Amino acid sequence: MADSTISGYAVMFGDETIIAGEFRERIAPGCFARTLRENPDVLALLSHDSGRVLGRTTAGTLTLREDRIGLWFSLEADSTTPSGQEALGTVRRQDVRGCSFGFRVRAEEWDDGGNRLPLRTIKDVDLYEITLTATPAYPTTSAALRVDSKAARLVKKAESDLKARGIRV
Repeated sequence: MADSTISGYAVMFGDETIIAGEFRERIAPGCFARTLRENPDVLALLSHDSGRVLGRTTAGTLTLREDRIGLWFSLEADSTTPSGQEALGTVRRQDVRGCSFGFRVRAEEWDDGGNRLPLRTIKDVDLYEITLTATPAYPTTSAALRVDSKAARLVKKAESDLKARGIRV
């Protein structure tokens, strides 16, 4: 259903945030490439709550893609479930407009920071989940309800038809 798709960026590459007032952190481009190849099952949750599953990659209800900007997602939320209704409602109203992610660090680099807080650059992770949250550690993340108008659907169909004929769009 067009009005049940939430999409955005769960991570933006290169943006810094402060973790627990102790150190700065940023996510490096390419950080998710390996885990997206090797881990076929990533969850979409509401507020990191494993009891509030919104989607998952193996079910085809969550799509993840790393691009030059960050970790992009598209989530088909189910409006017949309480968690899906809450996600759709709070994202539609923009009460919830950010994301976070659950992961285990596989590779990182540290810089002592000089006269600033130390900087951790995360280079590779095992990704377990992305989450919709009102209080993201990285404020530049995004989540919004995708509006799929009739005109946009027609454009998508035309592009799909061109691609099927081998014409790049």
